[in-house]
Amino acid sequence: MSDTPFVLPQIGGNPSSKAQGTNPGSFALRPQVGSAYSFSSPDTPGMPQPSDKTAWNFSRVKERKDRGVQLKTQLEFAQAGIVTPQMRRVAEREGHLTPEQVRQEVAAGRMIIPANHVHLSYKLDVCAIGRAAKTKINANMGASPVSSSIDEELEKLHWAVRWGADTVMDLSTGGDLNRCREAIIQNSTVPIGTVPIYSMIIGRSIEDLTYDIILKELENQAKQGVDYFTIHAGVLREHLPYVKNRLIGIVSRGGSLLAKWMIHHGKQNPMYEIFDDICDIMREYDVAFSLGDGLRPGGLADASDEAQLRELATLGELTQRAWEKGCQVMVEGPGHVPFDQIEYNMKLQRRLCHGAPFYVLGPLVTDIFPGYDHITSCIGATAAAYHGAAMLCYVTPKEHLGLPKKDDVKQGCVAYKIAAHAADVALGIPGTRDRDDELTKARAALNWQRHFELSFDPDLARAYHDEDLDVDTDFCAMCGHDWCSVRISKQIQEFASGKDPEHQPIKKAVKSPGVSEDGAQALLQRGVLSQDQIMKLAHRGKKADCHSDLVPDEAEAKKVQLKVLTH
Repeated sequence: MSDTPFVLPQIGGNPSSKAQGTNPGSFALRPQVGSAYSFSSPDTPGMPQPSDKTAWNFSRVKERKDRGVQLKTQLEFAQAGIVTPQMRRVAEREGHLTPEQVRQEVAAGRMIIPANHVHLSYKLDVCAIGRAAKTKINANMGASPVSSSIDEELEKLHWAVRWGADTVMDLSTGGDLNRCREAIIQNSTVPIGTVPIYSMIIGRSIEDLTYDIILKELENQAKQGVDYFTIHAGVLREHLPYVKNRLIGIVSRGGSLLAKWMIHHGKQNPMYEIFDDICDIMREYDVAFSLGDGLRPGGLADASDEAQLRELATLGELTQRAWEKGCQVMVEGPGHVPFDQIEYNMKLQRRLCHGAPFYVLGPLVTDIFPGYDHITSCIGATAAAYHGAAMLCYVTPKEHLGLPKKDDVKQGCVAYKIAAHAADVALGIPGTRDRDDELTKARAALNWQRHFELSFDPDLARAYHDEDLDVDTDFCAMCGHDWCSVRISKQIQEFASGKDPEHQPIKKAVKSPGVSEDGAQALLQRGVLSQDQIMKLAHRGKKADCHSDLVPDEAEAKKVQLKVLTH
């Protein structure tokens, strides 16, 4: 056998603050905060290179200051050299960035802080979206003409935030949209986004949309406190012929509505025509742009086509125009993209949009799993975040099928927290692996309670464990006592695993504290146990059989366990 050591790829930052374990760290590029390579994957040969421009190239903040114009947006403050309270809060929440680094990233347009002045007067706790920050996730919700209510939407809002949503988009198309939006903003601690065109056509056909209606509704929502608007200004009349041979045409609601308007009137997209006026309204309240991808692909067969990429180039142009006006910008992206094309899509946006944060839906990497699209999409989302996306819009199991309910929201959020966290660890963002390492040490020590406390969903983890073996002992039901590799490894004196003194369980075997109400509900939904069995677990009923190192007989083992537990 050769003694030549393996040559590791270039090593990026170490996601472990204490450099624990034997892993050398990230295989991403070395982080260069303050550049286009803040936290970046290595480029596959042939990938588009970053733009040599940033928001600074289009800034007019100096001339506005010279004219005595009041600074309004986080972008303008950053370019004027001012560290705002919101930038300080972002640095505090991120942990690995200083306030000055946050300011520099915002000034360059590579980071946004969606924080409408009005929403700041309520409960908003600001966050940052950008490549230098940890990957964020967004949850969509909203009342529809078919289902839902304001109370239900507020419940989904709080539920989404509980399960990790960093921002929430209100996509309501039914009910009292104004009241629903107002209630969500006033009760939300996270930034709220909307697609204002939905409200613009309530009670009228899309053909009746006018410039005046557009501007009045944008002002209305800005005054309410919306933090970012999806504006589909990149869908141009000249792009529409390229959609003709798609398998599924235009899947964006905003994109399809504006396409119909353009065809009916024989005119250019009104959002594009009055873009400067839109910027003026958004700058006044510091509403950030989320430049919508109205021609995003709705199936793998339409991904990376000419319509999508021509619109992306237009979004790059609009990014420049918004920066000139002092507005914060992120750009929306696809959709449905084969796994092999994800890196190209992320890095083309990085070039065409000069590093503005990319906000992507998924993307889904296969089309044949309706009901499981939170899984098919979070696979693509992990790759997207590793290769360049700054925020991931969640997909729930109800995608393509209906309006998500409470559990669908949870499933979507959890899937996307997994995707975002996996990408952050891979990128080597400092500290992102710390909790993983702590859980690994608790698992190695067979400290079940600590194991559950460190998990993202402790109630579910405890419920699944107790379903088979509701005693916290030195093995689990997957392997059993004699076959438990972790237990055996812990006994080997030469090994360090499982011996961290801070993670040792108090006793070798202890009674489970019982499954929580949420855990019991999760087991009930699984349909594996009867309700009576679940209630026994939840109320510390009959305990499962166990083993002992000291005696082979099961009945005697129970006596040994009882003696340990009662002393």
